[in-house]
Amino acid sequence: MASIPEYYAGKSVLITGATGFMGKVLVEKLLRSCPDVKALYILVRPKAGQSMKQRVSDMMKCKLFDRVREENPDFHQKIVPISSELTQPGLSISAADVERLTACVNIVFHCAATIRFDEPLKHALQLNVIATQQLLSLAQQMHHLEAFIHISTAYANCNRKHIDEIIYPPPVEPKKLIESVEWMDDGIVRDITPRLIGDRPNTYTYTKALAECVVQQEQDKLNIGIIRPSIVGASWQEPFPGWIDNFNGPSGVFIAAGKGILRTMRANNDAVADLIPVDVVINMTLAAGWYTAVHRPKTALVYNCTTGGINPFHWGEIGEYHHVMSSFKRNPLEQAFRRPNANITSNYLINQYWILVSHKFPAFIYDLFLRLCGQKPQMMRIFNRLHKAIHLLEYFSSQDWEWNSENMNMLMGQLTPEDRKTFNFDVRQLNWPEYIENYCIGTKKYVLNEDMSDIPAARQHLRKLRNIRYTFNTLLVVFIWRVFIARSQMARNIWYFVVSLCFKFLSYFRASSTLTN
Repeated sequence: MASIPEYYAGKSVLITGATGFMGKVLVEKLLRSCPDVKALYILVRPKAGQSMKQRVSDMMKCKLFDRVREENPDFHQKIVPISSELTQPGLSISAADVERLTACVNIVFHCAATIRFDEPLKHALQLNVIATQQLLSLAQQMHHLEAFIHISTAYANCNRKHIDEIIYPPPVEPKKLIESVEWMDDGIVRDITPRLIGDRPNTYTYTKALAECVVQQEQDKLNIGIIRPSIVGASWQEPFPGWIDNFNGPSGVFIAAGKGILRTMRANNDAVADLIPVDVVINMTLAAGWYTAVHRPKTALVYNCTTGGINPFHWGEIGEYHHVMSSFKRNPLEQAFRRPNANITSNYLINQYWILVSHKFPAFIYDLFLRLCGQKPQMMRIFNRLHKAIHLLEYFSSQDWEWNSENMNMLMGQLTPEDRKTFNFDVRQLNWPEYIENYCIGTKKYVLNEDMSDIPAARQHLRKLRNIRYTFNTLLVVFIWRVFIARSQMARNIWYFVVSLCFKFLSYFRASSTLTN
């Protein structure tokens, strides 16, 4: 049986969502680990003020491609951009491009999707379901297609506590829903959305479940595989540790905590934060593409790509005395608002108290200072956006799921020893403290574009913030003394009683230690 690089040699691959986070990693990995791949056709949407070719050129200049650039400076010649718009009929692919794709494509990787949790249902349906239907229609016209791999999400069926590697019945027939909302006004669709999505938390998970059903309907005509990653985070090993390029999901939380903006978050400390490194997802995706094409399973195989049941990481490990906070104290972000220090609690009232004390009050004081300096206030707006983002995550940070991973284990068992090293997706080997350290450094280097040589200055800034905090606390104690205690005989008596009690306890403790010695 051919190895994975041998299989992809001479193959033409179509990738949607190639300019997105996962898509870029997929493109890079294919070019680097399967150097004999013939061509990568990528669907690209021209943006306002930026042509399709310019977008692809900017993408290839990204640091992500440094390794493949060193090994093959002409790697860009294998990338063929195709103008496309997922919201348009036929994906807005020209007739000439359709003819070219149907004549040569061997494997399709469908990564494109909207991942916004608060996306309006109509738009989420268009991008996640209708676009998938149209891509499947195009795939059926491809004369040499060997595999169609669809990237879904482990939370597509988050209304269930135990999730097997099967495609569950959809909450509604996708075709009927699409036909119904087509004629509805956006306002009407918005009003009925909560009833439609039912016990799912958002339109993202809802439409992803519908998309799986749409893909399943074509399993008799195409060789199909479905990858279900959980919360996709920074790279673990490839192309280098800690690569990340966005604020989505945990990245935004980590940065907000590292900047000292996030001080409280409602989550279950013991709940599993099912993070999965992006390179693990991509390695499994390429392996699944190989397996699907070579073995041609009779039904669509689903691969739950998760860590929780194998090598868990918990939400409580974000907090003050755990990996994330300690990492940012060693490698602080520049111009932090406060020292990194986050409180994770599952109690609603405690969380609201800390939001008031640690978020809203400091934001109000800071904005007042900016106004007095003649500048535009901004901190309250930043905190409001942060609270909205954290609120959208609460559903996932407050509970656990169990995912079956038999197909993932089966796929791993099918790989040669060499392929297991090159396309490693064995999360049992993942060292969480090391990974989180690299993740936090990655947010600093690749998202915020901060230089590691400036860490001494950032540490000095943290010490300055610590001194300001101590000074403020001292002044607050003096103020309380002057206003409340110094003016009341009863308050002074209580104060002296507490102080004398403390001294007695210390004396007793010192005497006990002496006797013990």
